[in-house]
Amino acid sequence: MSTGYLGLGSNVGDRRANLQAAVDRLPAQGVEVLACSSTSDTDQVGLVHDQPAFLNACVRIATELEPEALLDACKAVERELGRDLEGGVRHGPRPIDVDLLLLGDTAYRSERLSLPHEQVTARRFVLVPLLELDLDLRTPDGTRLSDCLAAMPLDEGVRRDGPPLRLPGHG
Repeated sequence: MSTGYLGLGSNVGDRRANLQAAVDRLPAQGVEVLACSSTSDTDQVGLVHDQPAFLNACVRIATELEPEALLDACKAVERELGRDLEGGVRHGPRPIDVDLLLLGDTAYRSERLSLPHEQVTARRFVLVPLLELDLDLRTPDGTRLSDCLAAMPLDEGVRRDGPPLRLPGHG
């Protein structure tokens, strides 16, 4: 059983309900949700600026799935919640995004997946909720995520929006 972290994002429809629906669907994919961060309202990042703000959160998980199978599980949840995985603009509007950020001490590279996630040390909207779950988190090479956050400029807008998402089965 490995402990990992997923990043969740939504900027279409009821954003919080979309994030909660993703959390609720993970167990059916072989992914136990151990903890959920608070939600943050986040400015857009990337090339598409004319779109609604994102709501983001992170979850700590436990799974026996290997990296590629866990990625497949994340993509299955996205499909179930209406995300078009074939079309659409990169970093464009979407009802749900489920990103595999870290999986234990696993460093992994394939055409489909990089672990740790390439943006895990570079995005405030990922680091803030991740560090809420574990202030001592490190990448497999030992990089402290709190040091990455401390070194960032404050220009990427991340505003606490709401309480942690509910754990599945905890009404």
